[in-house]
Amino acid sequence: MAKLYFKFGAMGCSKTAQALITKFNYEERGMKVLLLKPAIDDREESPVVRSRIGLEAPCVMVPEDMDLYALYRDSYADRDVVIVDECQFLTPEQVDQLGQIVLELNIPVLCFGLSTDFTTHLFPGSKRLFEIAESITEIKSVCRCGAKATVNARLDDNGNIVYEGQQILIGGNSRYEAMCRRCWQRKRKEQKMRGIRG
Repeated sequence: MAKLYFKFGAMGCSKTAQALITKFNYEERGMKVLLLKPAIDDREESPVVRSRIGLEAPCVMVPEDMDLYALYRDSYADRDVVIVDECQFLTPEQVDQLGQIVLELNIPVLCFGLSTDFTTHLFPGSKRLFEIAESITEIKSVCRCGAKATVNARLDDNGNIVYEGQQILIGGNSRYEAMCRRCWQRKRKEQKMRGIRG
């Protein structure tokens, strides 16, 4: 039986690389893959999923009003598996549509993404995946101190941690750093003592 998978972790834990390796593994066995990425992630000029270690593959960009079940059924029904990168940016309705692909069409769907934003609150798409995915796996990441990183700290132009603002701000290593909660809280206290508002 096919399953809906959610593979999550903090920034820098190789989520995208693992998504692309998974795609390669399916294709090596002669299977066709539908690779999706939410259109809000506009860091690339062309529709591509690209990891920091240099792996990349073309993908279908998904606007937030796109019905993913209809997309699969009407245009990609020959695909044996669906893989989604940056799944935290999906709407809860789109996550339900992926679940519908699994349940009604018996097609596995593997979602890779962050669980929480820079304020440590769940993204709506990730929240829905935690609620309905049949398989949930954490991909570990490490803080500078060596502890497990669980926080996606947002940085300003001076390297200070930001604690307020809009939930989504697309950026890579220059805007975010994976940290453990202890380091994240310590940095917050240090910034407050120096009069830096985050």
